[in-house]
Amino acid sequence: MRLLFIGDVVGRAGRAVLLERLPDLRRRWKLDFVVVNSENAAGGFGITEAIADEFLAAGADCMTLG
Repeated sequence: MRLLFIGDVVGRAGRAVLLERLPDLRRRWKLDFVVVNSENAAGGFGITEAIADEFLAAGADCMTLG
């Protein structure tokens, strides 16, 4: 099983990198499961439903919070 755990995604810049790179990483490394630490994804204030939906659409399987 190939697992990728992505550490703290912070704010707009972190989200942009994740959304741009995750689909390719998932394909290239043939990942089975992707975990994204999302506790600061909304600019240091947790995560919103819209951001969670974007992460799932980009290839995240689950998200962790602090």
